[in-house]
Amino acid sequence: MQAQVRQARTAGPGEVLVFMVGGVRCAVPLDEVREVVRAVAITPLPTAPPIVEGIIDVRGRLVPVLDLRGRLGLPAAPLRAEQKLVIADAGERRVAVRVDAVDWVTQLDGEDVAEPDRVVRGIGYLAGVARLPDGLVLVHDLAAFLEQGEEEALTAALAAYLDHAEDES
Repeated sequence: MQAQVRQARTAGPGEVLVFMVGGVRCAVPLDEVREVVRAVAITPLPTAPPIVEGIIDVRGRLVPVLDLRGRLGLPAAPLRAEQKLVIADAGERRVAVRVDAVDWVTQLDGEDVAEPDRVVRGIGYLAGVARLPDGLVLVHDLAAFLEQGEEEALTAALAAYLDHAEDES
């Protein structure tokens, strides 16, 4: 079931989906979002990097769930029924991000978005920090979310999981 989102009144070329994670307001570009679904059980993925919560099945496709909470330095939290999963494209890979609530879709003007290095240095997974009338939003670059070693470890963990699943069938 897709979540309904309300349209904000800001104008500009860059549409983003705004959501909450552990009290932090975040966003991802809307053109990368495929759908928002109710949270489902996340299956652990042995040997995946710690920044991957596990995997889910989305219409027959295994989708890794990225731990945005961990990247933000927030404490781990149990999965709750009212949470949502934002399913999005991160470069060539489809991923999910567990969020506490989906807030709205808004458009950002270029002058409303600061380069991440101007705010906090060394956070490669941020595309920018947006200023909205009611506060700041961290705009994430899901394609840059995983470091190269994490990306390689995830690819290997998914391959091992699929090999194991084939062996059992």
